[in-house]
Amino acid sequence: MASLVEYRVADGVAEITMNRAPVNAINYQLAREVIDAYKRAKDDTSARAVILTSALPQVFSAGLDLKLALDFDGAALRAFIEVFYYEMHEALYRLGKPVIAAVNGHARAAGVTWAVSCDMVIAAEEAKMGYPEIDVGLLPAMHLVHLPRIAGRHRAAQLLFTGDIVSAAEMKDLGVVNEVVPRAEVLPRARALAKRLAAKSPVAMKLLRDALMRANDLDYRRAMEGVVETMCSLKDTADSKEALRAFTEKRAARYG
Repeated sequence: MASLVEYRVADGVAEITMNRAPVNAINYQLAREVIDAYKRAKDDTSARAVILTSALPQVFSAGLDLKLALDFDGAALRAFIEVFYYEMHEALYRLGKPVIAAVNGHARAAGVTWAVSCDMVIAAEEAKMGYPEIDVGLLPAMHLVHLPRIAGRHRAAQLLFTGDIVSAAEMKDLGVVNEVVPRAEVLPRARALAKRLAAKSPVAMKLLRDALMRANDLDYRRAMEGVVETMCSLKDTADSKEALRAFTEKRAARYG
């Protein structure tokens, strides 16, 4: 089985590059390889900062592989989330090094989850981002917890309830993205920032990041678990099944 993730270190910066054409749709293998790369970076003494990016020229990640989602019932979705949400969150929580998402292209749904789970996000001005789960019979689980905390309840509700796709510039205005630059400058800008961070004391940086994680975790994990249970319950409903079928068949959904 060919690897879907490249791991390399240069100038004290570990780069984790996703490459599952055509859109980095997230399946078990991609989720596992990204998480394993985070764990590798944690233990890699040559790496003092981390970048997550995509090898695809115009796409960061389109989110969950909907071919998988079609086959999932609630229990199967919960098993996937054990890896994609919980193991990813734990790996990042314990990583002890700053992590930058270099969002070179479009990000949707769980693809946005990859990005906002990092400590900082640099996005291409050409990138579009959003949470279209409502239109495919799913819930934007992590974002129900994350987005209201940074963008405010009302602005979060509009994005999550409509499923609208918006520009990286709008995401910056909401506080989701740190910087917006032309696509060609995304990775160089992420590398420059990562090198600045890598030059600092690794002991002080680890303690600083660990303290930030603890101070902001609060009830995050418990809130996530509650949202995930709701998401898994939705997956077993007729409406969820119809929404996914309609999306893949490129037709309007017919709800009972």
